[in-house]
Amino acid sequence: MPEIALLLRVARSLTGARADAEDLVQETLLRAYRSIHDFDGEHPRAWLLTIMRNANINRARRVHVADPLDEPDAVLERSSSDPSVLVEHAEFEDAVRRAAADLPLTFRDVVTLVDIDGLSYADAAAVLGVPIGTVMSRLHRGRKRIRQRLETLGLAPRTAATS
Repeated sequence: MPEIALLLRVARSLTGARADAEDLVQETLLRAYRSIHDFDGEHPRAWLLTIMRNANINRARRVHVADPLDEPDAVLERSSSDPSVLVEHAEFEDAVRRAAADLPLTFRDVVTLVDIDGLSYADAAAVLGVPIGTVMSRLHRGRKRIRQRLETLGLAPRTAATS
């Protein structure tokens, strides 16, 4: 039960739609229940995320799953009522979203799982079925590409490496 909120967040990032995410979590929990006798009791989060990854792969074979970055964001919470700050914030958010959407899928998946969904490297590795080192490498390269895109647009300060 304590992992359901995490499963829903990850499923949402994998499927892009709330209803599909709920279906994926339900399928994950059913599969976990059916195979509980095979579970050694260690690392329940990783075990559930692995089941979810496999269930999602099977679902993707049957039906095309929408990209979560294609959906418009919910209304963003604003900390300022200054219209120019709101416009700049919206422009920045949109630029980040576009830069992330343009990433190759391997980088985009890791950035979404770690930076948006808040998964640990180990949990992201379990979801994607790759080693933690691969997650760290892809995350670094994905963030670097986003940062470079923002610098090009003048929305981020230039770093020493890109000046």
